Amino acid sequence: MQATPQNLADMATLVSLCKQRGFVFPSSEVYGGVNACWDYGPLGVELKRNIKDAWWKSMTDRDDVEGLDAAILMHPKVWEASGHVAGFVDPMVDCKTCKGRFRADKLAMANCGQKPSKHPGEGGVCELTEPRQFNLMFKTHMGPLEDTGSVVYLRPETAQGIYVNFLNVAQAARQKLPFGIAQIGKAFRNEITPGNFIFRTREFEQMEMQFFVKPESAMEWFESWKQTRIDWHLGLGIRPSKLRFHPHGPTELAHYAKAAFDIEYEFPFGWQELEGVHHRSDFDLTQHQKFSGKSLMYFDETTKEKYIPYVIETSAGCDRTLLTVLVDSYRLHEDRTWLSLHPKLSPYKVAIFPLMKKPDLMEVSDKIYKNLKTHMRATTDDAGSIGKRYRRQDEIGTPFGVTIDYETLSNQHVTIRDRDTMAQEKVSVDRIEEVLKSKIQSWAPQA
Repeated sequence: MQATPQNLADMATLVSLCKQRGFVFPSSEVYGGVNACWDYGPLGVELKRNIKDAWWKSMTDRDDVEGLDAAILMHPKVWEASGHVAGFVDPMVDCKTCKGRFRADKLAMANCGQKPSKHPGEGGVCELTEPRQFNLMFKTHMGPLEDTGSVVYLRPETAQGIYVNFLNVAQAARQKLPFGIAQIGKAFRNEITPGNFIFRTREFEQMEMQFFVKPESAMEWFESWKQTRIDWHLGLGIRPSKLRFHPHGPTELAHYAKAAFDIEYEFPFGWQELEGVHHRSDFDLTQHQKFSGKSLMYFDETTKEKYIPYVIETSAGCDRTLLTVLVDSYRLHEDRTWLSLHPKLSPYKVAIFPLMKKPDLMEVSDKIYKNLKTHMRATTDDAGSIGKRYRRQDEIGTPFGVTIDYETLSNQHVTIRDRDTMAQEKVSVDRIEEVLKSKIQSWAPQA
């Protein structure tokens, strides 16, 4: 058994690996880039899709959760009702010295533009103004005229599209309380000080579920969803020692919340929110009923009661989850770097390696590859020494490698190599798919 590997020490190392291997690129890089905007490369889109698929399956495989894909552009009164127009703000300060702008309550996570770089206000390096409120919503115009009557907003969250469709979904899907509505979609926030790679960006993807319940059962469902959601993150292979619950105290609770917990992860830059679980009471539906003038009350056919349901929300960031699994899976030991990704998340499940570029080996390799790729995401790699190819696939998180050598031609056996342990096992060609599926199914995270 190999010695305990090192974990990720700093974000710069991960940013470099992500660009080099095709996970994440700076947006519009040929023009100098756009601050806090990122493009997902060939491996990044696969990893992101696998995360979204895992989340969607965990939600909609349940009989009591339906799916939705609401529009990004919504009626501007939606955001008045939700409180975003008046209250979706962060405190902002300006530096009179470096001319930078920073979020006043996150100065410890920001860097001043002056050299040597320090946190704004640290050691008197910046002269900061008094905080003022800054609205985070992106405003645009719909239609040919740019006037106040054409103002719309890029949604800062996906939840409101769920609330205004609550009765539509309930009636169309013939759902009775309790039930939930799940959605994955883009959201936009004009963050004052984005940063830490893809942790805080201005364009991001949310995975949100709103669960509608009878008021008297809300706390019971709140506790249930807390456990369900942290279990999901653990099921991605994230180490339990790196996860914790953070309860919102009285000064942290949002105006709509009766209770709230964050699931936090220990990043190299400290413990930060990964997902929120919120008891939102009946605030949202009541507000939309008030502002729209349309009843959003639920009629319980069993009890003949009519009431506004309470809402339990689970809100996860897809980009933050992707960052978390990359940070958590990063391993370094001596000269070897690898991503110990859960196989269900890995962009490729298996890589096929012909030992050498010889026609007879390539023929068998191609046959095995074509068969495996109909059952799982596979790739081939025949460039360079076999050791370099192993290392290359280790760095992108491919959990298993299948090597075809001259013994394969004589006895129909290949070598299956495990990314995490580097252990090798001889397997007959006709059992490759069976063995790989068993290994994927039984995979457990290493220390």
